[in-house]
Amino acid sequence: MNVRETLATPAGEPEAREAWLGGHPAVAAIRAWHRELTAIRRELHANPELGFEEHFTSELVARQLARWGVDEIHRGIGRTGVVGVIRGRDTHSARTVGLRADMDALPMQEENDFAHRSRKAGCMHGCGHDGHTAMLLGAARYLAKTRDFDGTVHLIFQPGEEGFGGARVMIEDGLFERFPCDAVYAMHNWPGLPPGSIAVRPGPMMAAADRVTITVEGRGGHGAHPYQTIDPVLVAAHIITATQSIVSRNVRPLDSAVVSLCAIEAGHLGAMSVMPREAKIVGTVRTFKPETQDMIEQRLSALASSVAAGFGAQARVDYERIYPATINSRAEALFGQRVAEELVGADNTVTDLEPSMGAEDFSFMLRARPGAYFRIGQGGAEAGRLLHNTVYDFNDEILPLGAALFARLAERSMPLGGSR
Repeated sequence: MNVRETLATPAGEPEAREAWLGGHPAVAAIRAWHRELTAIRRELHANPELGFEEHFTSELVARQLARWGVDEIHRGIGRTGVVGVIRGRDTHSARTVGLRADMDALPMQEENDFAHRSRKAGCMHGCGHDGHTAMLLGAARYLAKTRDFDGTVHLIFQPGEEGFGGARVMIEDGLFERFPCDAVYAMHNWPGLPPGSIAVRPGPMMAAADRVTITVEGRGGHGAHPYQTIDPVLVAAHIITATQSIVSRNVRPLDSAVVSLCAIEAGHLGAMSVMPREAKIVGTVRTFKPETQDMIEQRLSALASSVAAGFGAQARVDYERIYPATINSRAEALFGQRVAEELVGADNTVTDLEPSMGAEDFSFMLRARPGAYFRIGQGGAEAGRLLHNTVYDFNDEILPLGAALFARLAERSMPLGGSR
């Protein structure tokens, strides 16, 4: 699909769209490019790429940034990341703001049948990163055209969010040394919120994500003679059951934590009478507080080894901290609320949305710089079109609003001739 391909009019009656697209000048200006942004988004959807393989995506991003007059375009940041630089009408203040969008897709088989469905077997934009990229491109076009700010905007197109820690890799590659940011902002579409709503709050937005691997060592043998073995499958089953006590009996009721052991591998399905020597359990831990995270790691290790010892086996716990919790800094989150209210009104700005136990590697950027992470409503949950679902698709109707939110965060952070 070519980005200049003629598109059908976006779904929905014009009057209905007007009600939530808003009348702010930034939204109105970007809506003039709605069809082109939709074409870009759908081209990205049709050509998904996994983490650190975003060559087509980064090329498209760089091409559009150049076409729209972005001052500088830097490629290969964090392997396949792209950073665009836009200087405002004035740069006397030396202020800088970072706006981040993730670019990668998921290893999923898409089950949609529309024209822009994935062309790659086993790869799909099932989380809306194609939409996030298109929204930041829309903001780039607007900011490069208007330049109504005093300072510099850094447009951060990040690879590898889905489990690869692309944000961390970009930071290690000198992101904030090369492109300083006084604050950094990102957003994620949210099917559980209606179109036209924006959610942001100080404090936790997403949980820390840890990977747990428990290896149980027993003694293999014949299934007809279990007394001659140390059955690692039985031990693994007891460990799985026992770990469910960690949250219920060790985590304060007012705190939040999840321990999910999601997969087990042992033996061979074609060998019904062979008792294996080893069993492996894999799962995840989700927390918000570092002290809760530390306690669960300690309890998992102690519990697994003790349960195994009771059966004469051994258990080893490998605990890997993948992503830290995504924590919004207070000043930037409250500022973000004001910007959201300007665009969609106080009634459509959600400030009490519960944090998600999902994870987000924008957390690495928020550990390095102040900032805020937003959720932008797109609907679809009522129809089962949830994130990471095989029939998910980004709602193109929200592209102008998301782009305007990015743009106004930059303009309001670095206003011409005044404080924000």
